[in-house]
Parts: sequence; structure tokens; C-alpha cells
Amino acid sequence: MSDDLRPGADGRPRCGWATSTPDYEAYHDEEWGRPVRDADGLFERLCLEAFQSGLSWLTILRKRPAFRDAFAGFEIEAVARFGDADVERLLGDAGIVRNRAKIEAAIANARAAAADRPAPRSFADVAAVTSESTALAKELKRRGFRFVGPTTAYALMQACGLVNDHLEGCCAR
Repeated sequence: MSDDLRPGADGRPRCGWATSTPDYEAYHDEEWGRPVRDADGLFERLCLEAFQSGLSWLTILRKRPAFRDAFAGFEIEAVARFGDADVERLLGDAGIVRNRAKIEAAIANARAAAADRPAPRSFADVAAVTSESTALAKELKRRGFRFVGPTTAYALMQACGLVNDHLEGCCAR
């Protein structure tokens, strides 16, 4: 077994960082590296990673329930409506990391996410190419992939759930 792999509580090999506490082991086994498919889930991960900056990830994992309560379950639309009173409330919440810059960043990021890309109302609103798909295609070609232009890359992004182009009102959105 590599020095970077260690047995977990059940004896199965895991990434070494994941074996020091049950919290890390559960996070490693159930979440880390697993696809997150919904916008609020991605927003939560972004916020938690930002709050972790300069701190132990274990601190963030253990404060996660308090973060969820404080930040309205990380619902983008709800956090985007937070105002000055919410910032003050959050600064007084000992259950979370009370850093004004990080709190204000989470709210600003929610506002950016809420305004970023509304659900398409018709197929005419669905792009075939975006700047992101163009960048992805360019990087794939640089790595030797072929027949992966920006339109193909965007279709891949749609098919894999990297973007959600289900129409507003669609049951799968």
C-alpha cells in the first residue's frame, strides 16, 4: 500500500488525509470527489471552501450544520436577498466562521449566481456555444482530443449536467 493510502476504521484503504477522524472518513467516502448536480449544492461547496481558507477543513465540516442554518440552507435565491441586517446576524453567530469579508463574499456570490443564467423559457433561449464550452474545447484539443469543438463541448456540458438547460417549469430542472 502506498504511503499516501491508509486503512480506515473498516480496514479498507483510503486517501491518507481521510483516516484521521470519523468526520473526514465520512466526508471522503460520501462526498469528496462525487458529482454535485444542483446549483444550491455547488453554491454550498463554494461557500464552505471559501470559509475554510486559512482554517482546518475539519473546523468547517463540524460547523456545517450551523452554516446551513445561518445561510438558509445555501439556497441561492434566499442568500441573494440577504442584506446588512443579515450580515450583522451572521457576524454574531458563534456557530459559523465570523469573518466579514467571507460572509459578504458568500452573499455577493449568491447574487452573482442568481443573476448569472436564468432558466431558459424556450429552446430558442438555449445556447449552442458559450465561452466556457469554447475554453473546454480548446483545452481538450490541446490535450490531443479530436472532434470536440465548442458546440460538441457544450452538448457534453449539457448531457453531463455541468449546465442545466432544462426549461423553466420542466420537472427535471
